[in-house]
Amino acid sequence: MIPLSVLDLAPIVEGGDASESFRNSRDLAQHAEGWGYRRFWLAEHHSMPGIASAATAVLIAHVADATSTIRVGAGGIMLPNHAPLVIAEQFGTLESLFPGRIDLGVGRAPGSDPVTARALRRNLDSSVDQFPRDVVELLAYFSEQQPGQLVRAVPGAGLDVPVWILGSSLFGAQLAASLGLPFAFASHFAPAQLMQAITIYRQAFQPSDHLRQPYAMAGFNVFAADTEKEAQLIATSMQQAFVNLRSGRPGRLQPPVRDYLSRLSPGEAAVLEQVMACTAIGSSGTVRQAIEGFIARTGVDELIIASQIFDHGSRLRSYEITASLFAETE
Repeated sequence: MIPLSVLDLAPIVEGGDASESFRNSRDLAQHAEGWGYRRFWLAEHHSMPGIASAATAVLIAHVADATSTIRVGAGGIMLPNHAPLVIAEQFGTLESLFPGRIDLGVGRAPGSDPVTARALRRNLDSSVDQFPRDVVELLAYFSEQQPGQLVRAVPGAGLDVPVWILGSSLFGAQLAASLGLPFAFASHFAPAQLMQAITIYRQAFQPSDHLRQPYAMAGFNVFAADTEKEAQLIATSMQQAFVNLRSGRPGRLQPPVRDYLSRLSPGEAAVLEQVMACTAIGSSGTVRQAIEGFIARTGVDELIIASQIFDHGSRLRSYEITASLFAETE
């Protein structure tokens, strides 16, 4: 069995607020550490009513301060929204506060709609080469200072902050391979090109000072419960979120709805089937079979699990069940 990690989307549930979301993220991380998960990642999103992790580095510090061994990081920071120096300083600060426990995953999507992206960046003009250049610049800030180097990340320079490339297409796979960096694919919501991306990454990988062998992680949704019926029910909150987002109606994470799938139009059902192709819903036996099958098909080195569940207790239970399967297999 490969390592399992947690992707927390810091959900703001209907009737809740960001403060509650932050308390729940901290609590989930503490439990995940005890259950043996390797990493706890948070993702940058903006202007989304149901996701509280816009100030990602701040929330990482909140979570890392409540834990002691689990790696905490960004899955990821949307680098086009920021100057690479700012991110190097932020994550250099985090690494200085929590040595040996900070990860930095970076992606090129805005993590928002075009209007919000403009509000973040002020200028959307960029070339296709900008993201690779920004990644190279970011990596340089974590290196030891070079002769003649005028700009330094303080803190940041000389610190060991692993940088991951995140992607939902082939672009990220090619970039991670060429730079010799670990690669994480967002198959928990964009699974279509997963297998092709992993193949390209492994075949094109160039060893580097950062990584000698390719290392691929994939996102996977899990909705685990003590019964199949309960698992099907708690999964409907995420199903609603996907349908609402694709319909242009993003909102807070909604309570579960019985028989939700039967209410969908054929088009909505088809969209849901596509985006949730990398998902396990069920009791322990069903979830084990789905996870083992996914690992066998993909050969990924690590699985990062997303469980967007309305009730915090049910979300904890889902991760606990999944961790127990890992422990038994190991």
